[in-house]
Amino acid sequence: MKVVLQRTKKSSVSVNGETVGQIESGLTLLVGITHEDKSEDVTYVADKIINLRIFEDADGKMNLSLLDVKGQILSISQFTLYGDCKKGRRPNFMNAAKPDLAKELYDQFNDELRSKGIDVQTGEFGAMMEVSLVNDGPVTLIVESR
Repeated sequence: MKVVLQRTKKSSVSVNGETVGQIESGLTLLVGITHEDKSEDVTYVADKIINLRIFEDADGKMNLSLLDVKGQILSISQFTLYGDCKKGRRPNFMNAAKPDLAKELYDQFNDELRSKGIDVQTGEFGAMMEVSLVNDGPVTLIVESR
């Protein structure tokens, strides 16, 4: 499992011109699932993300977690994170999980985050989406389970 996270002041996702998810301050996540991922990967990554100390405290130091600041999450499924660009000009997506497994683990991931008290908004799995965000910092990190 691979997640690109961005600390954001606000973000939203739309499908066919209609906003389907939006947040104010928090994290925007691009979530990739590979065919080797299991429930343990989901639990590990969810816990890591909500406890990362990447929000500023009163002294301006990154010392607070998403839980500490009561931030929100906008979670977007993104199979292209497992695109392999080593050969040729067209990415190979063989490392991305098949849609049925990916959707199951993506839903489990979002449920895991919600079970920790996080307000989680999502895009629409498998749809063409437009994501808008205001990056805060900018702070962009990659969290992987392996």
